Amino acid sequence: MSLSPLQVYEKLLSTYGPQHWWPADTAFEMMVGAILTQNTSWQNVETAIASLKTHDMLDCEAIASCNLQQLGEIIRSSGSYMQKARYLQQFSLFYYNNGKRKGMMKWPASTMRKQLLNVHGIGPETADSMLLYALDKPIFVVDAYTKRLFVRLEHFSHSMDYDSIQHYFQQRLPESLPLFQEFHALIVEHAKRYCQVKPLCMECPLFECCPTSSGSTIEVSRFIVPEAD
Repeated sequence: MSLSPLQVYEKLLSTYGPQHWWPADTAFEMMVGAILTQNTSWQNVETAIASLKTHDMLDCEAIASCNLQQLGEIIRSSGSYMQKARYLQQFSLFYYNNGKRKGMMKWPASTMRKQLLNVHGIGPETADSMLLYALDKPIFVVDAYTKRLFVRLEHFSHSMDYDSIQHYFQQRLPESLPLFQEFHALIVEHAKRYCQVKPLCMECPLFECCPTSSGSTIEVSRFIVPEAD
């Protein structure tokens, strides 16, 4: 039995319940987290954000004007910390120069997305996460977990690019900010629990609906999608 994207959402929601994601006290903190989480675990991001707070650095003006080496040391736990320090400084300047959250929210999602993608270190997934969770724009975020799950559910092939996958979902789901936020969080939770690189198919709540599911990882190995930002 093949499930539509909305049916997958409903199944995951009934299994895991609301996720209340993204965890952040402010929009700027969320955006910083979206940059720091590139190619690292959320646990490492939490450590880096806590360190920024301890040093009174979780502020766009403080990050933009601080010594780059100092900033790198503060966020060292996030991995590739000097690279991410540069990303954070570039984004903090952009955030300040565009009127912070209030100013950025005035722009249509498509316009702000283009501007974010011009900031060094921000790719489609990071930009869309910022739009969805910090700027309240209903846009579907595609990450490695989403691609892995829906390739295995045979909705599309692993060769489909980011924008095409995003279009696929936005054509099949109602344009709803809460739904897009919740769906993204539910997919992440599901992929971490069951739809792993080596999937735990027999325990998966989507087992009966997944055409590539098997008690053996051999059957699903060709559907494994590498992690990517």
